[in-house]
Amino acid sequence: MNYILLQATGKAATQPQQSGTGTTLIFMIIMFVILYLLLIRPQQKKAKETQKMQDSLKVNDKVLTSAGIYGRIVSLKPDKGIVVLEIDDNNKVRIDIQKNAIVGVLNPSEPTPKNEE
Repeated sequence: MNYILLQATGKAATQPQQSGTGTTLIFMIIMFVILYLLLIRPQQKKAKETQKMQDSLKVNDKVLTSAGIYGRIVSLKPDKGIVVLEIDDNNKVRIDIQKNAIVGVLNPSEPTPKNEE
Protein backbone atom coordinates (compact mmCIF):
# COMPACT_ATOMS: atom_id res chain seq x y z
CA MET A 1 0.00 0.00 0.00
CA ASN A 2 2.78 2.42 0.90
CA TYR A 3 4.52 1.52 -2.35
CA ILE A 4 1.49 2.61 -4.38
CA LEU A 5 1.24 5.91 -2.53
CA LEU A 6 4.95 6.57 -3.06
CA GLN A 7 4.61 5.86 -6.78
CA ALA A 8 1.62 8.21 -7.05
CA THR A 9 3.46 11.03 -5.33
CA GLY A 10 6.62 10.36 -7.33
CA LYS A 11 4.77 10.68 -10.63
CA ALA A 12 3.09 13.90 -9.52
CA ALA A 13 6.40 15.37 -8.47
CA THR A 14 8.14 14.54 -11.74
CA GLN A 15 5.42 15.96 -13.99
CA PRO A 16 6.07 19.58 -15.04
CA GLN A 17 3.67 22.09 -13.54
CA GLN A 18 2.39 25.20 -15.28
CA SER A 19 4.02 28.34 -13.92
CA GLY A 20 1.08 30.74 -14.21
CA THR A 21 3.20 33.79 -15.10
CA GLY A 22 0.35 35.22 -17.15
CA THR A 23 -2.03 35.21 -14.22
CA THR A 24 0.64 36.64 -11.93
CA LEU A 25 1.26 39.49 -14.37
CA ILE A 26 -2.45 40.23 -14.69
CA PHE A 27 -2.81 40.17 -10.89
CA MET A 28 0.07 42.64 -10.48
CA ILE A 29 -1.42 44.99 -13.09
CA ILE A 30 -4.82 44.90 -11.37
CA MET A 31 -3.18 45.63 -7.99
CA PHE A 32 -1.29 48.60 -9.47
CA VAL A 33 -4.50 50.01 -10.98
CA ILE A 34 -6.30 49.69 -7.64
CA LEU A 35 -3.36 51.33 -5.84
CA TYR A 36 -3.35 54.18 -8.36
CA LEU A 37 -7.09 54.79 -8.12
CA LEU A 38 -7.25 54.64 -4.32
CA LEU A 39 -4.02 56.35 -3.28
CA ILE A 40 -2.06 58.16 -5.94
CA ARG A 41 -4.80 59.87 -7.97
CA PRO A 42 -6.67 61.47 -5.01
CA GLN A 43 -3.38 62.75 -3.60
CA GLN A 44 -2.42 64.33 -6.94
CA LYS A 45 -5.87 65.90 -7.25
CA LYS A 46 -5.66 67.44 -3.77
CA ALA A 47 -2.15 68.77 -4.49
CA LYS A 48 -3.39 70.44 -7.69
CA GLU A 49 -6.32 72.04 -5.85
CA THR A 50 -4.03 73.32 -3.10
CA GLN A 51 -1.57 74.74 -5.64
CA LYS A 52 -4.42 76.43 -7.52
CA MET A 53 -5.72 77.97 -4.27
CA GLN A 54 -2.25 79.23 -3.34
CA ASP A 55 -1.72 80.73 -6.79
CA SER A 56 -5.03 82.63 -6.59
CA LEU A 57 -4.24 84.38 -3.29
CA LYS A 58 -4.73 88.13 -3.28
CA VAL A 59 -4.54 91.03 -0.85
CA ASN A 60 -7.32 91.19 1.79
CA ASP A 61 -8.09 87.45 1.59
CA LYS A 62 -8.70 85.92 5.00
CA VAL A 63 -6.67 82.72 5.28
CA LEU A 64 -5.80 79.87 7.60
CA THR A 65 -2.21 78.64 7.93
CA SER A 66 -1.01 75.12 8.62
CA ALA A 67 -0.09 76.26 12.15
CA GLY A 68 -3.72 77.24 12.81
CA ILE A 69 -3.20 80.99 12.55
CA TYR A 70 -6.01 83.06 11.06
CA GLY A 71 -5.02 86.23 9.28
CA ARG A 72 -5.61 88.68 6.47
CA ILE A 73 -3.18 88.99 3.59
CA VAL A 74 -1.55 92.43 3.58
CA SER A 75 0.97 91.91 0.80
CA LEU A 76 2.47 89.24 -1.42
CA LYS A 77 6.12 88.74 -2.33
CA PRO A 78 5.82 86.36 -5.30
CA ASP A 79 9.54 86.37 -6.10
CA LYS A 80 10.31 84.95 -2.64
CA GLY A 81 7.10 82.93 -2.14
CA ILE A 82 6.28 84.90 1.00
CA VAL A 83 2.93 86.22 2.19
CA VAL A 84 2.60 88.96 4.81
CA LEU A 85 -0.32 88.30 7.14
CA GLU A 86 -1.93 90.68 9.58
CA ILE A 87 -3.09 88.62 12.53
CA ASP A 88 -4.26 91.39 14.84
CA ASP A 89 -6.25 94.34 13.47
CA ASN A 90 -5.98 96.45 16.61
CA ASN A 91 -2.20 96.34 17.07
CA LYS A 92 -1.32 95.76 13.39
CA VAL A 93 0.68 92.61 14.15
CA ARG A 94 2.12 91.26 10.91
CA ILE A 95 4.06 88.10 10.16
CA ASP A 96 5.85 86.79 7.09
CA ILE A 97 5.03 83.19 6.18
CA GLN A 98 5.74 80.89 3.28
CA LYS A 99 2.99 80.75 0.69
CA ASN A 100 2.98 76.94 1.02
CA ALA A 101 1.92 77.25 4.68
CA ILE A 102 -1.51 78.55 3.71
CA VAL A 103 -4.00 75.68 3.77
CA GLY A 104 -7.27 77.49 3.19
CA VAL A 105 -8.97 80.68 2.18
CA LEU A 106 -11.93 81.56 4.37
CA ASN A 107 -15.16 82.58 2.71
CA PRO A 108 -16.28 86.15 3.44
CA SER A 109 -19.54 84.74 4.81
CA GLU A 110 -17.67 82.64 7.41
CA PRO A 111 -17.14 84.44 10.69
CA THR A 112 -13.51 84.78 11.68
CA PRO A 113 -12.75 84.06 15.32
CA LYS A 114 -11.93 87.24 17.24
CA ASN A 115 -10.45 87.54 20.68
CA GLU A 116 -12.87 89.47 22.83
CA GLU A 117 -11.31 91.14 25.80
